[in-house]
Amino acid sequence: MSRLRYVSCGLFFWLFGPCFVFAQTTLPTAEPRFQGHVGRTYLESDAPQYPSPTHASAGAPNIVLILLDDVGFGQFSVFGGGVPAPNMEKLAATGLRYNRFHTAGICSPTRAALLTGRNPHNAGFGLVGELATGYDGYVGYIPRSTATVAEILRQHGYATAMFGKNHNTPNWEGGPAGPFNHWPTGMGFDYFYGFNGWGTSQWQPPLYENTRPVPPSKNPDYQLTADLADHSIAWLHSVKAADPKKPFFLYLATGATHAPHHAPRAWIEKFKGQFDMGWDRYRSATFERQKKLGVIPPQTALTARPDFIPAWDSLDAEQKALYARQMEVFAAFGAYADHEVGRVLDAVGSLPDADNTLVIYIVGDNGASAEGGPGGELNEIAPANGLANLPTFTPQAVAELGGPHYNNHFAIGWAWAMNTPFKYYKQVVSHLGAIRNPLLVSWPARIKEKGGLREQFFDVTDVMPTLLAAAGVDMPVSVNGTAQKRVDGVSMLGTFTDAKLPEQRETQYFEVFSNRGIYDRGWFASAPITTDVSNPNRAGLDPDKVVWELYDLRKDFSQAHDLARSEPGKLRQLEDLWWAQAAQNNVLPLDWRANERLLGSARPNPAQGRTHFVFYPGMIGLPEAIAPNVHNRAWRVTAQGKFSSQAQGMLATQGGMTGGWAFYIHQGRLAFDYNYGEIRYDHIVSTMPLPSDATNVSAHFAYDGSAGKDRGLGGTVSLWCNGKQVGTGRIERTLPAVFSVTDGLDIGADYGSPIGTDYPFPFPFDGELQSVSIDLE
Repeated sequence: MSRLRYVSCGLFFWLFGPCFVFAQTTLPTAEPRFQGHVGRTYLESDAPQYPSPTHASAGAPNIVLILLDDVGFGQFSVFGGGVPAPNMEKLAATGLRYNRFHTAGICSPTRAALLTGRNPHNAGFGLVGELATGYDGYVGYIPRSTATVAEILRQHGYATAMFGKNHNTPNWEGGPAGPFNHWPTGMGFDYFYGFNGWGTSQWQPPLYENTRPVPPSKNPDYQLTADLADHSIAWLHSVKAADPKKPFFLYLATGATHAPHHAPRAWIEKFKGQFDMGWDRYRSATFERQKKLGVIPPQTALTARPDFIPAWDSLDAEQKALYARQMEVFAAFGAYADHEVGRVLDAVGSLPDADNTLVIYIVGDNGASAEGGPGGELNEIAPANGLANLPTFTPQAVAELGGPHYNNHFAIGWAWAMNTPFKYYKQVVSHLGAIRNPLLVSWPARIKEKGGLREQFFDVTDVMPTLLAAAGVDMPVSVNGTAQKRVDGVSMLGTFTDAKLPEQRETQYFEVFSNRGIYDRGWFASAPITTDVSNPNRAGLDPDKVVWELYDLRKDFSQAHDLARSEPGKLRQLEDLWWAQAAQNNVLPLDWRANERLLGSARPNPAQGRTHFVFYPGMIGLPEAIAPNVHNRAWRVTAQGKFSSQAQGMLATQGGMTGGWAFYIHQGRLAFDYNYGEIRYDHIVSTMPLPSDATNVSAHFAYDGSAGKDRGLGGTVSLWCNGKQVGTGRIERTLPAVFSVTDGLDIGADYGSPIGTDYPFPFPFDGELQSVSIDLE
């Protein structure tokens, strides 16, 4: 949070700098009324005149806001990394690079701060929404008192749209019953096309258009980033065709490069052999390129490899081959994203008013992610089910890496390497590897300098006031009837034209899972409670036992030299400042737990206490958080309708490639499949074809243990038709905690990713399905 307390005063700010006058605007503004004389008839009345619609300020720019996911400072070539990004380089060449820009260190908090201009905890997102706890700083939704920049711009005459990842809608509000006020279309975006949650398959994502599910694509070469680019381009073309003078706000938030790391095969093969040098040499080479580019000062030190990350040369040949392939896939994912986002930028550049378009490109919502653990994961959420390092990287799995069958993540060494020259990675916000991301800015009509570098300290909270200032819009004191919290960010606008502008921000705190950091006038104090971010079992940690570190970032760009022993007074001052900031920004109470928060039952849940559920065809993507909880218990799924050996398709399914179950009819027989975290697939089929008069089919899972006591045990599945058992089979183990964080419960077809390969995806049922019930026993 900056100690500066002001709002931009439109074009006054642009011309003269900060203005310390608090705006008193209220949104929405009153609707204009007809001001003429109204007589008894139209003949006796003044000529009618429609009220003028709301228009943006004269000269207000189009705005394109781009946010990538899980990207390291040293990942892309635009900042010296080894992943080519020609479109980022092209944008930087026409505008500015910022090398001291900071994010919140993890997905949802960064996105909430970006949209609201408030510190993450002030915007309700101290952590990802799936781990919300109900305290003010962790409610898991953006409060009405922190209106988004989209809402404010929309009410000032902008067309607004969001494409891609939305990680700020509570999962308990993700179903068809809503409410939808915390969806993008309820937070200021006229149009939304994308997905909810922290990550999704790039091949079979569960997508929404506004609040309605999107049917799976029939394109065998479908890829999410390309789809988002197509929809972004189509939207901006339609807006400019309908009203060429109306400015737009286009927010594109890709799923790249968050796990799963998925990319087209041809792109993966482009990188074959390019990372055989390993992560140690990658960091050294990237470090030298960064100095040559000037994005780090020449005296910067390259931070050492942590002891828990093995030296590349200590690995055996099999490990090296696996990890190099993981990085080839990851590089392809990033390069492909640069290509597709480049298409959007090209489309923007071809518009008649392209020069008056402000592009803010944030290269990552946090640093690269080490959540894949020491050796990477084929199923990123396996640790939540106690299945870390399972399934294993078999030769077949390695050959399919990057394809649709795995929720894959790379080894920790590559996450560390992507964040060159800094320590650590996503979540560890005590250090810059988690929070310092490249920022690119272009605005041809205003920024005349080409390829400039800006070195002022800024934070993601500063983007929203910058956009308002650029648009000539004051921050309102009230929006839609709710008084607004202070804006924590400051405008970066002055640095667009003045490379030497003094620092606009003095202080910023950071906190994720009780990893803590604080910046104050060039100094940075760090309190890392854990660097083992892939381990969800953290209940035994103690924040009071953390040893604080101290860095002088004015002289130590990479946070390489700990001054805690030589500057104890300064360190104590910053520790105290962190606690003061925490108290002011709803950071407290500190909570370092992971799995316990993910699986906590205190969040709102309309399914709580119910044992009987009835669904109908068209139910799509009901989030697991509000769906029937079939884990660790006996249960039954029953379908009513008209079934026969000629009809086939999905009756009901829950989950996706990371785990789940499916109940369907295929080739005339009833079937039940169970995906045990990509480790084991059980396929149980009826012993005979269905009769022509079948009206009731069901699958009953008899659990081996006691509900609520025994976790993750197996059981017996029996298949039934018209009250007669027609098949049986065993499921040896079940997932004890979660199937998927994005794929929900579907009725009558499989939306999102399939749970296996024993049925043709998406497999809509072609008979008469009336209803499906699930009973928990």
